Amino acid sequence: MSASTNCESWLGLYGRVCVVTGAAGGIGRAIARAFAAEGAAVAVLDHDRDGAEQTASMIATAGGRARAVALDVADEDSVSAACAEVEARLGPSDILVNNAAVMRPGRLDDLALEDWQQVLDINLTGYLRCARAFGRGMRLRGRGALVHVASISGVSPQPNSGAYSAAKAGVVMLARQIAYEWGPAGLRSNSVSPGMIETPLTAGFYATGDVRARRAAVIPTRRIGLPADIAQACLFLASDRAGYVNGHDLVVDGGYGQTLMGQIPRPGYE
Repeated sequence: MSASTNCESWLGLYGRVCVVTGAAGGIGRAIARAFAAEGAAVAVLDHDRDGAEQTASMIATAGGRARAVALDVADEDSVSAACAEVEARLGPSDILVNNAAVMRPGRLDDLALEDWQQVLDINLTGYLRCARAFGRGMRLRGRGALVHVASISGVSPQPNSGAYSAAKAGVVMLARQIAYEWGPAGLRSNSVSPGMIETPLTAGFYATGDVRARRAAVIPTRRIGLPADIAQACLFLASDRAGYVNGHDLVVDGGYGQTLMGQIPRPGYE
């Protein structure tokens, strides 16, 4: 899809500067490309500089505007440097999508504390670092939107992924806390909680036996989600169309989260 040239598009994102972390692939890449297709100038941030360059190249090929910037969300100096580079190359940021994340599998009783700390440092504290850095200018200008990618595992515990679930639960509350504290300055802060989404990192799951069919069978929409599904939700929350939405967690899971009662035996109703 080529970049939009309609300044009066429904979402009103044309000309906005959008920063997307973890944009070298998967959901982050889809988010970056979706914003560019709406006419936003996109800062493609990731610790994987080559992957970020590939995303920026895809956007340029489609007629959009993007800049790849190396970023380690666990390093305060790296975040500050990335913020300065984005402003110098693209201008002051209007939108931040916090998406960078890692997963370290393990049970809570034997997960190395170093792995626990790394997950929280990137998946939660990294979001705060970026929100502070890129949100500072937004607060001074009295306008801005932040979207934080959380997960349904932040509400429902996920086996052998305790650090990830705890961090994502923290992301939802961080989004609400920012909304409460920075809302009076003109900023909105919301989160998106993806359900089962097929990405390069999860592709192996769906290549195993009948996993795809079994997973799809428990989702009311009867399909596995795509990165584009999350990107569209982020577009809405960042746009002026969501101008009165603040501190909200938008669950994008095909209805999976509404199936709990269907798992309980009910003789006579089955």
